[in-house]
Amino acid sequence: MALNLLSFEADIWGRLRRATEAARADLLGTEENRKAVVTTVVSDVAAAYFNLLELDMELAIARRTLTTREESLKLIRNREQSGLATLLEVRQGEQLVRTAEQVIPNIEQLIEQTENQISLLLGQNPGPITRGRLLTDQQQPPSVPSGLPSALLERRPDIRAAEQSLVAANAVIGVAKQPTITDQPDGLLGSQSGQLSSLFTSSTGVWQFVPQVTQPIFTAGRTRSNVELATAQQQLALIQYERVIQTAFREVSDTLVQYQKVREIRMKQELLVATLQDRSRLSYIRYRGGVDTLLNALDADRDLFDVELGLAQTRRNELLALVQLYRALGGGWQQ
Repeated sequence: MALNLLSFEADIWGRLRRATEAARADLLGTEENRKAVVTTVVSDVAAAYFNLLELDMELAIARRTLTTREESLKLIRNREQSGLATLLEVRQGEQLVRTAEQVIPNIEQLIEQTENQISLLLGQNPGPITRGRLLTDQQQPPSVPSGLPSALLERRPDIRAAEQSLVAANAVIGVAKQPTITDQPDGLLGSQSGQLSSLFTSSTGVWQFVPQVTQPIFTAGRTRSNVELATAQQQLALIQYERVIQTAFREVSDTLVQYQKVREIRMKQELLVATLQDRSRLSYIRYRGGVDTLLNALDADRDLFDVELGLAQTRRNELLALVQLYRALGGGWQQ
Protein backbone atom coordinates (compact mmCIF):
# COMPACT_ATOMS: atom_id res chain seq x y z
CA MET A 1 0.00 0.00 0.00
CA ALA A 2 1.40 3.38 -1.02
CA LEU A 3 0.81 6.87 0.33
CA ASN A 4 1.63 9.52 -2.28
CA LEU A 5 2.37 12.85 -0.65
CA LEU A 6 1.59 16.18 -2.27
CA SER A 7 4.33 17.89 -4.21
CA PHE A 8 5.62 21.20 -2.93
CA GLU A 9 7.73 24.04 -4.25
CA ALA A 10 10.65 25.45 -2.30
CA ASP A 11 10.56 29.25 -2.18
CA ILE A 12 14.33 29.69 -1.97
CA TRP A 13 14.59 32.75 -4.23
CA GLY A 14 11.31 34.40 -3.19
CA ARG A 15 9.37 33.36 -6.27
CA LEU A 16 6.22 32.50 -4.34
CA ARG A 17 6.51 35.67 -2.33
CA ARG A 18 6.52 37.76 -5.50
CA ALA A 19 3.64 35.72 -6.91
CA THR A 20 1.69 36.39 -3.72
CA GLU A 21 2.50 40.07 -4.02
CA ALA A 22 1.18 40.10 -7.58
CA ALA A 23 -2.00 38.29 -6.58
CA ARG A 24 -2.58 40.69 -3.70
CA ALA A 25 -2.10 43.68 -6.00
CA ASP A 26 -4.58 42.20 -8.49
CA LEU A 27 -7.10 41.77 -5.68
CA LEU A 28 -6.65 45.35 -4.50
CA GLY A 29 -6.95 46.56 -8.09
CA THR A 30 -10.24 44.69 -8.44
CA GLU A 31 -11.52 46.37 -5.28
CA GLU A 32 -10.56 49.79 -6.63
CA ASN A 33 -12.39 49.00 -9.85
CA ARG A 34 -15.46 48.20 -7.77
CA LYS A 35 -15.14 51.57 -6.03
CA ALA A 36 -14.85 53.25 -9.42
CA VAL A 37 -18.12 51.65 -10.47
CA VAL A 38 -19.79 52.82 -7.25
CA THR A 39 -18.52 56.38 -7.79
CA THR A 40 -19.81 56.33 -11.36
CA VAL A 41 -23.25 55.08 -10.29
CA VAL A 42 -23.50 57.74 -7.56
CA SER A 43 -22.52 60.43 -10.05
CA ASP A 44 -24.97 59.17 -12.67
CA VAL A 45 -27.83 59.11 -10.15
CA ALA A 46 -27.03 62.64 -8.96
CA ALA A 47 -26.78 63.93 -12.53
CA ALA A 48 -30.07 62.30 -13.53
CA TYR A 49 -31.77 63.70 -10.43
CA PHE A 50 -30.59 67.23 -11.19
CA ASN A 51 -31.83 66.78 -14.76
CA LEU A 52 -35.18 65.75 -13.31
CA LEU A 53 -35.36 68.84 -11.09
CA GLU A 54 -34.48 71.03 -14.07
CA LEU A 55 -37.30 69.48 -16.10
CA ASP A 56 -39.66 70.11 -13.17
CA MET A 57 -38.62 73.75 -13.27
CA GLU A 58 -39.13 73.92 -17.04
CA LEU A 59 -42.60 72.44 -16.60
CA ALA A 60 -43.47 75.03 -13.93
CA ILE A 61 -42.21 77.85 -16.19
CA ALA A 62 -44.17 76.51 -19.16
CA ARG A 63 -47.39 76.21 -17.13
CA ARG A 64 -46.96 79.69 -15.65
CA THR A 65 -46.25 81.11 -19.08
CA LEU A 66 -49.30 79.34 -20.52
CA THR A 67 -51.51 80.86 -17.82
CA THR A 68 -50.12 84.32 -18.52
CA ARG A 69 -50.57 83.94 -22.27
CA GLU A 70 -54.14 82.69 -21.88
CA GLU A 71 -54.92 85.77 -19.83
CA SER A 72 -53.31 87.95 -22.47
CA LEU A 73 -55.28 86.21 -25.22
CA LYS A 74 -58.48 86.80 -23.30
CA LEU A 75 -57.58 90.50 -23.07
CA ILE A 76 -56.81 90.68 -26.80
CA ARG A 77 -60.12 89.04 -27.72
CA ASN A 78 -62.02 91.50 -25.52
CA ARG A 79 -60.22 94.38 -27.20
CA GLU A 80 -60.95 92.88 -30.62
CA GLN A 81 -64.65 92.66 -29.79
CA SER A 82 -64.52 96.32 -28.73
CA GLY A 83 -62.80 97.29 -31.94
CA LEU A 84 -59.52 98.13 -30.23
CA ALA A 85 -57.56 95.16 -31.62
CA THR A 86 -57.37 93.39 -34.94
CA LEU A 87 -57.93 89.75 -35.83
CA LEU A 88 -54.21 89.51 -36.61
CA GLU A 89 -53.42 90.39 -33.00
CA VAL A 90 -55.81 87.67 -31.85
CA ARG A 91 -54.03 85.12 -34.02
CA GLN A 92 -50.67 86.26 -32.65
CA GLY A 93 -51.93 85.74 -29.13
CA GLU A 94 -53.29 82.32 -30.06
CA GLN A 95 -49.92 81.37 -31.54
CA LEU A 96 -48.17 82.02 -28.24
CA VAL A 97 -50.78 80.00 -26.35
CA ARG A 98 -50.48 77.03 -28.71
CA THR A 99 -46.68 77.18 -28.48
CA ALA A 100 -46.78 76.96 -24.69
CA GLU A 101 -49.37 74.17 -24.84
CA GLN A 102 -47.26 71.92 -27.07
CA VAL A 103 -44.14 72.42 -24.92
CA ILE A 104 -45.80 70.98 -21.80
CA PRO A 105 -46.42 67.40 -23.07
CA ASN A 106 -42.86 67.20 -24.35
CA ILE A 107 -41.45 68.18 -20.96
CA GLU A 108 -43.77 65.72 -19.20
CA GLN A 109 -42.49 62.94 -21.47
CA LEU A 110 -38.88 63.80 -20.61
CA ILE A 111 -39.74 63.82 -16.92
CA GLU A 112 -41.14 60.29 -17.03
CA GLN A 113 -38.20 59.02 -19.05
CA THR A 114 -35.75 60.58 -16.58
CA GLU A 115 -37.62 58.99 -13.68
CA ASN A 116 -37.32 55.63 -15.42
CA GLN A 117 -33.59 56.21 -15.89
CA ILE A 118 -33.12 56.92 -12.19
CA SER A 119 -35.16 53.85 -11.27
CA LEU A 120 -32.94 51.73 -13.50
CA LEU A 121 -29.78 53.13 -11.90
CA LEU A 122 -31.22 52.34 -8.47
CA GLY A 123 -32.15 48.82 -9.52
CA GLN A 124 -35.88 49.50 -9.20
CA ASN A 125 -38.87 49.09 -11.46
CA PRO A 126 -39.89 52.17 -13.47
CA GLY A 127 -41.96 54.57 -11.40
CA PRO A 128 -42.21 58.05 -9.92
CA ILE A 129 -39.20 59.49 -8.10
CA THR A 130 -39.68 61.31 -4.81
CA ARG A 131 -38.47 64.89 -4.98
CA GLY A 132 -36.72 66.88 -2.30
CA ARG A 133 -35.89 70.54 -2.67
CA LEU A 134 -36.54 72.47 -5.85
CA LEU A 135 -33.69 73.17 -8.23
CA THR A 136 -33.49 76.77 -7.02
CA ASP A 137 -33.42 75.64 -3.38
CA GLN A 138 -30.54 73.21 -3.70
CA GLN A 139 -27.85 73.85 -1.13
CA GLN A 140 -24.69 75.13 -2.67
CA PRO A 141 -21.61 73.34 -1.30
CA PRO A 142 -18.65 75.27 0.11
CA SER A 143 -16.82 77.28 -2.50
CA VAL A 144 -14.59 75.15 -4.66
CA PRO A 145 -10.99 76.20 -3.97
CA SER A 146 -9.08 77.64 -6.92
CA GLY A 147 -6.08 75.37 -6.37
CA LEU A 148 -6.85 71.81 -5.35
CA PRO A 149 -4.00 69.70 -3.91
CA SER A 150 -2.89 66.97 -6.24
CA ALA A 151 -2.93 64.58 -3.29
CA LEU A 152 -6.72 64.47 -3.64
CA LEU A 153 -6.27 62.58 -6.89
CA GLU A 154 -4.66 59.71 -5.01
CA ARG A 155 -8.08 58.54 -3.88
CA ARG A 156 -9.41 58.24 -7.41
CA PRO A 157 -10.25 54.54 -7.81
CA ASP A 158 -8.96 54.36 -11.38
CA ILE A 159 -5.56 55.77 -10.33
CA ARG A 160 -5.30 53.37 -7.43
CA ALA A 161 -6.36 50.47 -9.63
CA ALA A 162 -3.71 51.41 -12.21
CA GLU A 163 -1.15 51.66 -9.41
CA GLN A 164 -2.00 48.16 -8.22
CA SER A 165 -1.72 46.88 -11.78
CA LEU A 166 1.76 48.36 -11.93
CA VAL A 167 2.66 46.72 -8.60
CA ALA A 168 1.40 43.39 -9.90
CA ALA A 169 3.37 43.77 -13.13
CA ASN A 170 6.57 44.52 -11.18
CA ALA A 171 6.01 41.45 -9.04
CA VAL A 172 5.45 39.27 -12.10
CA ILE A 173 8.90 40.26 -13.36
CA GLY A 174 10.34 38.95 -10.11
CA VAL A 175 8.42 35.71 -10.56
CA ALA A 176 9.72 35.26 -14.09
CA LYS A 177 13.33 35.84 -13.07
CA GLN A 178 13.42 33.24 -10.33
CA PRO A 179 13.95 29.50 -10.92
CA THR A 180 11.78 26.80 -9.36
CA ILE A 181 12.58 23.75 -7.30
CA THR A 182 9.71 21.31 -7.31
CA ASP A 183 9.81 18.23 -5.09
CA GLN A 184 7.87 15.19 -6.25
CA PRO A 185 7.96 12.81 -3.25
CA ASP A 186 7.88 9.09 -3.79
CA GLY A 187 6.77 7.96 -0.34
CA LEU A 188 5.82 4.39 0.53
CA LEU A 189 4.42 3.01 3.73
CA GLY A 190 5.52 -0.49 4.85
CA SER A 191 7.63 -1.34 1.76
CA GLN A 192 10.87 -0.44 0.06
CA SER A 193 11.34 1.29 -3.28
CA GLY A 194 14.27 0.83 -5.59
CA GLN A 195 14.40 4.56 -6.34
CA LEU A 196 14.85 5.60 -2.76
CA SER A 197 17.87 7.51 -1.63
CA SER A 198 19.14 7.95 1.85
CA LEU A 199 17.34 11.26 2.29
CA PHE A 200 14.68 11.31 5.02
CA THR A 201 15.07 7.52 5.57
CA SER A 202 13.95 6.29 8.93
CA SER A 203 16.16 3.98 10.93
CA THR A 204 13.64 1.17 10.71
CA GLY A 205 13.11 1.44 6.99
CA VAL A 206 9.34 1.51 7.43
CA TRP A 207 8.74 5.21 6.68
CA GLN A 208 10.44 6.45 3.54
CA PHE A 209 10.16 9.96 2.12
CA VAL A 210 12.19 10.63 -1.00
CA PRO A 211 11.98 13.93 -2.86
CA GLN A 212 12.83 13.81 -6.52
CA VAL A 213 14.22 17.28 -7.10
CA THR A 214 13.64 18.90 -10.49
CA GLN A 215 15.47 22.18 -10.96
CA PRO A 216 14.67 24.08 -14.16
CA ILE A 217 17.48 26.48 -13.33
CA PHE A 218 19.33 26.14 -16.60
CA THR A 219 16.39 26.72 -18.93
CA ALA A 220 17.85 30.12 -19.74
CA GLY A 221 15.99 30.60 -23.01
CA ARG A 222 12.55 30.09 -21.56
CA THR A 223 13.35 32.17 -18.49
CA ARG A 224 14.62 35.01 -20.67
CA SER A 225 11.43 34.96 -22.73
CA ASN A 226 9.29 35.03 -19.62
CA VAL A 227 11.27 37.95 -18.25
CA GLU A 228 10.99 39.86 -21.52
CA LEU A 229 7.25 39.29 -21.63
CA ALA A 230 6.80 40.34 -18.00
CA THR A 231 8.97 43.43 -18.58
CA ALA A 232 6.90 44.44 -21.60
CA GLN A 233 3.71 44.03 -19.56
CA GLN A 234 5.25 46.14 -16.79
CA GLN A 235 6.12 48.89 -19.26
CA LEU A 236 2.56 48.81 -20.58
CA ALA A 237 1.19 49.06 -17.03
CA LEU A 238 3.50 52.02 -16.38
CA ILE A 239 2.30 53.82 -19.50
CA GLN A 240 -1.31 53.18 -18.56
CA TYR A 241 -0.64 54.43 -15.03
CA GLU A 242 0.88 57.66 -16.33
CA ARG A 243 -1.98 58.08 -18.79
CA VAL A 244 -4.59 57.66 -16.03
CA ILE A 245 -2.86 60.33 -13.94
CA GLN A 246 -2.66 62.75 -16.87
CA THR A 247 -6.32 62.13 -17.67
CA ALA A 248 -7.25 62.77 -14.04
CA PHE A 249 -5.47 66.13 -13.98
CA ARG A 250 -7.13 67.14 -17.25
CA GLU A 251 -10.60 66.14 -15.99
CA VAL A 252 -10.17 68.10 -12.76
CA SER A 253 -8.91 71.16 -14.64
CA ASP A 254 -11.77 70.96 -17.15
CA THR A 255 -14.46 70.60 -14.49
CA LEU A 256 -13.05 73.46 -12.41
CA VAL A 257 -13.10 75.77 -15.42
CA GLN A 258 -16.59 74.57 -16.34
CA TYR A 259 -17.94 75.16 -12.83
CA GLN A 260 -16.48 78.67 -12.58
CA LYS A 261 -17.70 79.74 -16.03
CA VAL A 262 -21.17 78.21 -15.67
CA ARG A 263 -21.52 79.98 -12.34
CA GLU A 264 -20.67 83.30 -14.01
CA ILE A 265 -23.17 82.60 -16.79
CA ARG A 266 -25.88 81.78 -14.26
CA MET A 267 -25.35 85.08 -12.41
CA LYS A 268 -25.57 87.03 -15.69
CA GLN A 269 -28.70 85.16 -16.77
CA GLU A 270 -30.41 85.93 -13.47
CA LEU A 271 -29.90 89.64 -14.18
CA LEU A 272 -31.18 89.17 -17.72
CA VAL A 273 -34.32 87.38 -16.51
CA ALA A 274 -35.04 90.19 -14.05
CA THR A 275 -34.67 92.74 -16.86
CA LEU A 276 -36.95 90.83 -19.25
CA GLN A 277 -39.58 90.31 -16.54
CA ASP A 278 -39.73 94.05 -16.05
CA ARG A 279 -39.79 94.65 -19.81
CA SER A 280 -42.66 92.20 -20.30
CA ARG A 281 -44.65 93.75 -17.47
CA LEU A 282 -44.18 97.28 -18.81
CA SER A 283 -44.95 96.24 -22.39
CA TYR A 284 -48.35 94.80 -21.45
CA ILE A 285 -49.12 97.86 -19.32
CA ARG A 286 -48.36 100.11 -22.27
CA TYR A 287 -50.41 97.87 -24.60
CA ARG A 288 -53.43 97.99 -22.29
CA GLY A 289 -53.05 101.73 -22.11
CA GLY A 290 -53.01 101.96 -25.89
CA VAL A 291 -49.59 103.58 -26.09
CA ASP A 292 -47.69 100.58 -27.46
CA THR A 293 -48.28 97.80 -29.97
CA LEU A 294 -49.07 94.20 -29.12
CA LEU A 295 -46.02 93.11 -31.11
CA ASN A 296 -43.64 94.57 -28.53
CA ALA A 297 -45.50 92.86 -25.70
CA LEU A 298 -45.47 89.51 -27.47
CA ASP A 299 -41.77 89.82 -28.29
CA ALA A 300 -41.01 90.55 -24.64
CA ASP A 301 -43.08 87.52 -23.62
CA ARG A 302 -41.24 85.19 -26.00
CA ASP A 303 -37.84 86.49 -24.95
CA LEU A 304 -38.69 86.06 -21.28
CA PHE A 305 -39.88 82.47 -21.79
CA ASP A 306 -36.71 81.47 -23.65
CA VAL A 307 -34.39 83.11 -21.13
CA GLU A 308 -36.20 81.56 -18.16
CA LEU A 309 -35.77 78.12 -19.68
CA GLY A 310 -32.11 78.90 -20.35
CA LEU A 311 -31.61 79.96 -16.73
CA ALA A 312 -33.12 76.69 -15.50
CA GLN A 313 -30.73 74.73 -17.70
CA THR A 314 -27.76 76.80 -16.53
CA ARG A 315 -28.63 76.16 -12.90
CA ARG A 316 -28.73 72.47 -13.67
CA ASN A 317 -25.40 72.68 -15.49
CA GLU A 318 -23.85 74.34 -12.45
CA LEU A 319 -24.91 71.43 -10.27
CA LEU A 320 -23.80 68.93 -12.92
CA ALA A 321 -20.36 70.55 -12.92
CA LEU A 322 -20.14 69.84 -9.19
CA VAL A 323 -21.12 66.22 -9.83
CA GLN A 324 -18.42 65.92 -12.46
CA LEU A 325 -15.88 67.47 -10.08
CA TYR A 326 -16.92 64.95 -7.43
CA ARG A 327 -16.27 62.13 -9.89
CA ALA A 328 -13.00 63.64 -11.14
CA LEU A 329 -11.65 63.84 -7.59
CA GLY A 330 -12.83 60.37 -6.67
CA GLY A 331 -15.32 61.59 -4.08
CA GLY A 332 -15.24 65.38 -3.71
CA TRP A 333 -12.62 67.88 -2.68
CA GLN A 334 -12.90 67.72 1.09
CA GLN A 335 -9.68 66.43 2.64
